[in-house]
Amino acid sequence: MKLSFGALVIAAGICGILSFAFLATSLGTEYWYIIEMNPLNMSDFEDFSSHSGLWSINEDGNMNVDTIDSFTADSSRYSETELHMLNMHSAIVVVLPFSLVLMLFGGICGLVSSLARSPVLLTRTACYLFICSLLTLSGVSLYIVYSYRALAETERLVGPEGLAFIHTSFGWSLGLACLSYGLELLAGALLLVAARMVKLQHSSPSRT
Repeated sequence: MKLSFGALVIAAGICGILSFAFLATSLGTEYWYIIEMNPLNMSDFEDFSSHSGLWSINEDGNMNVDTIDSFTADSSRYSETELHMLNMHSAIVVVLPFSLVLMLFGGICGLVSSLARSPVLLTRTACYLFICSLLTLSGVSLYIVYSYRALAETERLVGPEGLAFIHTSFGWSLGLACLSYGLELLAGALLLVAARMVKLQHSSPSRT
């Protein structure tokens, strides 16, 4: 069954809206990274379970929220490795919100190009969304690398035995960011198909 131009642009719009909503939700929640104590050993150790977002860490055991501010941190207090980690964190909290802002402009461009039924504008909007998706992917990938390096640095400081009773995992906030990336790609692909359809219609005036 062949989709019409209207169905394609509506589907692209829905994907774009969902992508924006997922990324905005992921940036505003604190379940990017989860640290849990092994329940079998809770009687011997204090509960240090926590879940963190891009800007804060929520420690479940003490119900405290610690803010992460890599921009105003005193560099003289940290080692070279820690400074590298702070720089990575600074890049993450810039790239992902910037991608969200660009996505908003992409939605406006998509609406205008769809109403104009311009294959050139539709193609350029699709390419714009692909660039936005690369920014989202870069931010997510950088966060994953950052998390693994932070865990490796922690293990180096406390030793493997210090992490023996701790389980770490990525949370659903990161999953939403990944879904946002996929939906951005899908929205761009649908706009490319719509642009191709309009171009074929313009080249074949006799076709209804």
